Amino acid sequence: MSSSSSSSKRSEWLLTLPSLGWLVLFFAIPTGLILLTMFRTADPSGGTGDGWTLEHVKALADPNLLPLAWRTLWLSGVTTLICFLLGFPVAWFIARSSPEWKNTLLLLVMLPFWTSFLLRVFAWKVLLHPEAMLAQALRTIGIIGEDTSLLYHEGSVLLVMLHVHLPFAILPLYAAMEKFDWSLLEAARDLGAARWRCLTQVFLPGIQRGLFSAAILVFVCALGSYVIPDMVGGTDTEMLGNRIVERTLSQRNLPGASALSFLLMAVALLPLALIALTLRRSKPAPT
Repeated sequence: MSSSSSSSKRSEWLLTLPSLGWLVLFFAIPTGLILLTMFRTADPSGGTGDGWTLEHVKALADPNLLPLAWRTLWLSGVTTLICFLLGFPVAWFIARSSPEWKNTLLLLVMLPFWTSFLLRVFAWKVLLHPEAMLAQALRTIGIIGEDTSLLYHEGSVLLVMLHVHLPFAILPLYAAMEKFDWSLLEAARDLGAARWRCLTQVFLPGIQRGLFSAAILVFVCALGSYVIPDMVGGTDTEMLGNRIVERTLSQRNLPGASALSFLLMAVALLPLALIALTLRRSKPAPT
């Protein structure tokens, strides 16, 4: 029995090592380097100096960063919520489609990944341009005024973020729904449960991991956005990612950029920790 148990543990470790090595190499080590860099002095040439300082950590208390952080959280949160509301019925429809239509619909969802991210954002910039056909048509029918711009405000940033991140919500939701036992809904209905109760007490708990995965993917990706606010937003739509790029490229302040990156990383890891805690508490107690 002891030999069988040790063999099972050895097999688990062998299966875990590739993923663990990947996490250490591409997450733990870079995170540690960012943490160390934020305590170094800045070098005007763009690197780090020889000394150590808390100046860049103290700079995170700058009141001017508060609106920037709030805008980043607000846009990311709203993007996650709307992507979920739009992606849920789409994933439901695909999961309930016939096999011959399912692959075609999935292909349409993944089709945007076949084109460059920058190309998609630039296409939106062209589409929302004041002289483009869309703006002219909206002015003709009186929806917008002559001085109204479809670009360079939070609405345009949110619109493009929704377009870019929506597939990241649809695919995890579909994967969870595809594995769900749909006969459970029929059984709940036969036992007299209302549609809303079937949804909230049978279906949603059954695809819980897919819901969390979709929320994590969209929220974390949205938090790090800087290309979208830069191309279709204005000076009032800057996010933390834009400030990190500015400190890295324009100001050549690598420790300052590392401090902001660590702040953004902490903001991204907080919901992950809460979700992990929720999943742990939701597990049934061993008998």
